[in-house]
Amino acid sequence: MDESEEVPEDFIKLKSEKLSVDEVSELVISPNCGAVSLFIGTTRNNFEGKKVIRLEYEAYTSMAEMEIKKICRDVRQKWPSVKHIAVHHRLGVVPITEASVIIAVSSPHRAESLEAVTYCINTLKAFVPIWKKEIYEDEYSWKENKECFWANSEK
Repeated sequence: MDESEEVPEDFIKLKSEKLSVDEVSELVISPNCGAVSLFIGTTRNNFEGKKVIRLEYEAYTSMAEMEIKKICRDVRQKWPSVKHIAVHHRLGVVPITEASVIIAVSSPHRAESLEAVTYCINTLKAFVPIWKKEIYEDEYSWKENKECFWANSEK
C-alpha cells in the first residue's frame, strides 16, 4: 500500500488497566503526518482545599464508546486533514499522578492536531457518560463535569 493511501483510523478503548502514553501516541503516528498532539488527564492530589486520595471512574461503556465515535466523526468533519485519533479512558480506580484519559491526534500540521485534541477532551467531558468519584481522606464526592450538558440544564 502506498503511504498516501494510509486509511485514517480511530482507536477507542475504555479499560481498567493503567494507560500508556507511549502506546497511545504510537497508535496515531503516520509517515504522512508531521504532528502528533496529546492530552493527558491525570489524577491530582487536591480539589478545593481537600486532599484527594484517588479517583474512581464508572461508565455506561457501550454508550460511551458510541459517543466517542461521534466525536471522532465530528473531528474528521471539522479537520479533514486529521489522520488518526486515539481516545483511551481508564475506568475503576486511578491513583494520584496516573492518567485517567489520553487523547492523541495526528495530522500533517500542528494546528489541526492541537485544535482537534482540545475539541476531543472538551466534547468528551460534555457528552460521554463517564462518571468520576473523588475519594478524599474522610469522604467522597461524585463529580459532574462543568462542561456536561445534562448537569447544566434548568432544574
